[in-house]
Amino acid sequence: MQTILIYSGGLDSTTLLYHLRAEGQTVAALSVDYGQRHRQEVVAAQALCAALGVEHQVVDLRAVRPLLAGSSQTDPTVAVPQGHYADLTMKQTVVPNRNMLLLALAGAWAVSRQAEAIAYAAHGGDHAIYPDCRPAFVAAFAQTLALANWHPVTVLAPFLALDKAAIVRLGASLGVPFGQTWSCYDPQTDLSTGRTLHCGRCGTCCERALSFDEAGIEDPTIYMDTTYWKRVSLPKT
Repeated sequence: MQTILIYSGGLDSTTLLYHLRAEGQTVAALSVDYGQRHRQEVVAAQALCAALGVEHQVVDLRAVRPLLAGSSQTDPTVAVPQGHYADLTMKQTVVPNRNMLLLALAGAWAVSRQAEAIAYAAHGGDHAIYPDCRPAFVAAFAQTLALANWHPVTVLAPFLALDKAAIVRLGASLGVPFGQTWSCYDPQTDLSTGRTLHCGRCGTCCERALSFDEAGIEDPTIYMDTTYWKRVSLPKT
């Protein structure tokens, strides 16, 4: 089966890339540059796809950035929240209608090349705040895609029932090079080396570090602040 993967170069989507290939699927990866603060993820995606010999397209949507205001990832006036995700801070990272845009692009590419499926790495930990990562959204989008095109395309979201620690364990079993993936929403430059590093303080860095810890797997990520996620409190549930 030929599948178009929405690919950010992050931990989740890279694990999904390896998972789909392990299943014998032919995968083409689609990344989108929409002017995000963390564009380093596109750089990571390009490098990972090149290493695997995976077909990779990067769509330039930077012109739409003014339409995506209000998110810390697209609006320079909104600070990236630090610490473990809570409802309010997680909402500040939501890019308006992002997955709808990305899935629509992936669907168009799938139809044009007669691919059988599109896939994205929404997971169980995303459900509370990100509406476009919930099972109801996936089902509704799949129905809309079917109504919009003659060529049938399946929407795959196999991680919907998994938390991030489970994805880390799956990725480890598949040999995912976690150290080459990118998650951080607020990239920092190490002045001594010139390298771009994970900040270690934003919500996605804290989530990443905690997930490795919960999975019992060594985290190869280099953070500017290596212990911040341990020093801040988890949100009350």
